[in-house]
Amino acid sequence: MHDDSKNPREQSTAPRRSFLQAIGAVLAGAAAGFAPVVAGAATLLDPLRRERPDADLVRVTTLTTLPEGGAPKRVTVQSDRVDAWTHYALTPVGAVYLRRDAGRLHALNVVCPHAGCSVNLAPDGSHFACPCHRSRFALDGTREEGPSPRNMDELDVEVRGGDEVWVRFQNFRPGTEDKIPM
Repeated sequence: MHDDSKNPREQSTAPRRSFLQAIGAVLAGAAAGFAPVVAGAATLLDPLRRERPDADLVRVTTLTTLPEGGAPKRVTVQSDRVDAWTHYALTPVGAVYLRRDAGRLHALNVVCPHAGCSVNLAPDGSHFACPCHRSRFALDGTREEGPSPRNMDELDVEVRGGDEVWVRFQNFRPGTEDKIPM
């Protein structure tokens, strides 16, 4: 004999219920796999979202080390640097020439705008000279002779707290007439 003790309505919902359970299991598995993918992508892309630290002003010296009207002084620029996930405290990132003249403070990047060599102060302190291709610059950074396509790169500088000298250090692309930040 045939068993008709089950309700026909229960028989028709059984396949639907197992289908919904299967869909629920698939969605739960996808959600469990999606969270690590999102977290991994966020970690991988984190260095790209950070602001560049070289856009900020960094403390380089004090006014007492720069006599009024004296020769330009070469100062190493140290800054905290972040390379992907590693933090380096007070790492040398470049150098500047600082000079006080008529109550005004001047900062010049030491890198020659021609080919990226380091510019030196002449022994008599009268001008700057690039040893690589003989570009010559006045003490204010103006190009006087040689193949340099532009003047030495002037940087923003300010005095804070009455005596601290802060510079917005950045490098610029060599070999171009325009001052293009790198």
